[in-house]
Amino acid sequence: MEAAAADTAANKNGHREEFTTAIFSSLLSLLPKRPDPRYRCSPSPTADNYHLPNLAGPAMSLSNTNPAPTIDSASFREALGHFASGITIITTQVDDEPIGFTCQSFYSASMNPPLVSFSVKASSFSYPKIRQAERFAVNILSSEQSHVSNQFAMRGADKWQGIDWQLSPLGNPVINDSLHWLDCKIHAEHPAGDHLIVIGEVKGLNLDVAGTARPLLYFKGKYRGMAGGE
Repeated sequence: MEAAAADTAANKNGHREEFTTAIFSSLLSLLPKRPDPRYRCSPSPTADNYHLPNLAGPAMSLSNTNPAPTIDSASFREALGHFASGITIITTQVDDEPIGFTCQSFYSASMNPPLVSFSVKASSFSYPKIRQAERFAVNILSSEQSHVSNQFAMRGADKWQGIDWQLSPLGNPVINDSLHWLDCKIHAEHPAGDHLIVIGEVKGLNLDVAGTARPLLYFKGKYRGMAGGE
């Protein structure tokens, strides 16, 4: 009696399993087929995770198809000369000694926090002292100060001879009659080839600016004026 009941239960279970399997198979047939894995890509395809199928034929190297031409220094300098820029004098003071050099590669880097940047040769004689002071002023020259630019571009000369200046709140020399000046502390320094990129955080600036002054511009190897009105 017990054996018969067991056989009946087994038969019922067997039919239930067959019925479940049939339903599961039917459901699988309704699902969309998965794509060929050779063409599968990630949810956000990029050059690194987007996989294309293997194609017959030799591989082609894109890096060697058009090799970059060699750029000589003279041509590079001439090309950059087509970008007109202002002229600044970067200054500091160490042990009561004023330090300064002419800098054309000056630009703003950030509004919040207020950051500016300039580039200087890694072999610069003046910059190690600016690094030592950990602060500097940016003197933006006016159109009447081309002689100041020339004087501070010389190496080994008395750059400060005949120059009227005073100390900024941070203790940096500010050249009189400059168009504007910024008082900065060194924020960061990054090597870039034969130059250093120096980033300064602006701590103070000149609020008394003459409205009629014009900037000293440099274009194609010559000082230029700003034609016409502002």
